[in-house]
Amino acid sequence: MADPRFFSVRGPFTLARLADISGAELVVGDVERTVFDVAALEAAGPEDLSFLDNKLYLEAFTGSAAGACIVGAEHRERAPAGMAVLVAEDPYRSYALAARAFYPEEAEGRGIHESAVVDGSARLDEDVVIGAGVVIGAGAEIGRACGIGAGTVIGPRVVIGEETSIGAGASVSHAIIGARVLLHPGVRIGQRGFGFAMGRKGHLKVPQLGRVIIEDDVEVGANSTIDRGSGPDTVIGAGSMIDNLVQIGHNVRLGRGCVIVAQAGVAGSTQLGDYVALAAQAGLVGHLKIGAGAQIAAQSGVMRDVPAGAIVCGSPAVPLKQFFRQTAVVSRLAKKRGT
Repeated sequence: MADPRFFSVRGPFTLARLADISGAELVVGDVERTVFDVAALEAAGPEDLSFLDNKLYLEAFTGSAAGACIVGAEHRERAPAGMAVLVAEDPYRSYALAARAFYPEEAEGRGIHESAVVDGSARLDEDVVIGAGVVIGAGAEIGRACGIGAGTVIGPRVVIGEETSIGAGASVSHAIIGARVLLHPGVRIGQRGFGFAMGRKGHLKVPQLGRVIIEDDVEVGANSTIDRGSGPDTVIGAGSMIDNLVQIGHNVRLGRGCVIVAQAGVAGSTQLGDYVALAAQAGLVGHLKIGAGAQIAAQSGVMRDVPAGAIVCGSPAVPLKQFFRQTAVVSRLAKKRGT
């Protein structure tokens, strides 16, 4: 059970209702049976819902005391006696939908804190929650049901769409942000890009005249940074998920549904197609084109374009099969040297 000091549980829900919410099919169990919470397989009790989406946890599933579980069709027959079974094509996604019903995201506090500084020309829509010490600049527009955490600074003329949530200590400038966006604490959006005319007389800053455009349903993790464009905009496509400590350079364009994991970096003017995935600590040089659906392995250094659907690994990054062949050759050479 989640700690009630930090999380408020909703419900309970019948199995029929959970099946409807999650998109799973109830194949074993009484539709009127009631479930009160969600929990991991090892911790779940008779009134809890759990899930199985990885065969590594099959033993935990067969020994679980969970009252109900969402599983793939291939595991339905392994459920212990007394467990209600909901079958889903994607158990983890179905579980996420159910868990969100038990624990919906809610903005903390109510209204505008007395210590917030809101410029008189800023426009705040209804049901906004503005935390302590927030600063909102001239001409900014904050959409309906937005929440802005303590100490955050929203720059002049920034536009924020409805139901967007911004964590504590963030800063946003030169940006147009869509609806249902989640910016975690410490995020920096819209600061000047890293642009200089280099020379022996000193490095001369080049004006950065673009914006950051964040489309709907994007999440940006804690202490990640997204620079504004130098002329063209920096664009984060709808539904993209960016982890903590990620750097996005000026003029970068992400397609829809991209995933960028912690400590990855994308240098200026690189373009990512739809549903590209960058694993942790991957680094991309500037001015590249990464095709739709491509996957970049952890700690890879990408120095040339990657075609759509490709999987690359290593530094410099190469196709995955080539990387494994290279690794095998090096391993054999090392063994020969050791004899």
